[in-house]
This record gives sequence, C-alpha cells and structure tokens, in this order.
Amino acid sequence: MLIDALVTARKALGISQTDLARRLRCHQSIVARIETGLRRIDVSELVILARALEADAVEFLEIVERATPDGASI
Repeated sequence: MLIDALVTARKALGISQTDLARRLRCHQSIVARIETGLRRIDVSELVILARALEADAVEFLEIVERATPDGASI
C-alpha cells in the first residue's frame, strides 16, 4: 500500500531511484530498500520522501489509514 504509492509517485514524476536518492541526499540503495520493503520508514522520513516526490505526506498517510482494518493491533 504505502510502498506502492511511493513507487507510483516516483514514476509519475518520471524520475529514477537514483534521481530520488539525489533529492533525498542519500544512496540509491536506500531508496531501493524502501521500495522493496526491506527498510521501514518513520513518519518524519515519510514527510521528507513526500517533499522529494513533490507530494503531500497526508495523502500517503490516508492511503495507509484506508488500508488498515479497524481493530488492527500493533
């Protein structure tokens, strides 16, 4: 859900993982790990990612909220 939305947003901008990594000032392998689910991100990192993707972090949070069933536990 979140990963798919992040990848879709990146592709919609027409940028590569390397381009996104430059915007984030990190290595491309970090972007790859995020996009494959091997690296989890926290909320502040989601905000940074959203800005780099020229998007609103709230939109990504809404995707997660809609996909999370009521009564889900931690």
